[in-house]
Amino acid sequence: MDLLGDQDQLVKGILATGKPTVVFLLHGRPNSINYIAEHVPAIVEGWYLGQEGGTAVADVLFGNYNPGGKLPISVPRSVGQLTDYYYQKPSAKRGYLGSTTEPLFPFGWGLSYTTFKYSNLRSVSDTIGPEGQTKVSVDVTNTGTIRGDEVAQLYIHQKISSVTRPIKELRGFHRISLSPGETKTIEFTLGPKDLSYLNREMQPEVEPGTFELMVGGNSVDLITTTLNVVNR
Repeated sequence: MDLLGDQDQLVKGILATGKPTVVFLLHGRPNSINYIAEHVPAIVEGWYLGQEGGTAVADVLFGNYNPGGKLPISVPRSVGQLTDYYYQKPSAKRGYLGSTTEPLFPFGWGLSYTTFKYSNLRSVSDTIGPEGQTKVSVDVTNTGTIRGDEVAQLYIHQKISSVTRPIKELRGFHRISLSPGETKTIEFTLGPKDLSYLNREMQPEVEPGTFELMVGGNSVDLITTTLNVVNR
């Protein structure tokens, strides 16, 4: 999963000049760019771009456009972390001594030229029935100096269930554009389709219990509240 050829050596040589450096990645799969992630101050993920890719990249690099994209995958540190995904089971990915199980970049990760703060996560109702639904809201503030886009992501986790559930599952996302200092409220709707899972008979079921609701700009940096599902 390392970069092909002498590309890492090229990066080291460029950094040795002391010039400000940005690495632009153009590839079809994630690479384990550990050295680059540690030493280069800015990385632009391009994947495979079309015929106007050069124009788009120039707009981003020269600050004419403020990027707001997020990773649709987790980027592993090495081939030893494969398969790497955010919705693992609680007992998964036990590391070796002196190693980490955390990815190089988590699912949903993405920076821009401004910063955002999440606050006041709340639910219209903190208790619903198995067939009920509720609205979940969060305030997002642009804490930087320029206008930018943010993609708010909603994850859930049922704390105790009859079948082992992932540590988090994406249940919604919403992209907004904010001016410096501006705050907007984002609203998600959670219902039986979002809270159900396949039980031991492989049938969809909303099992009563406590759910963690998590919202943030990626799958790691999240604020949390709870939702209780009870039999009425």
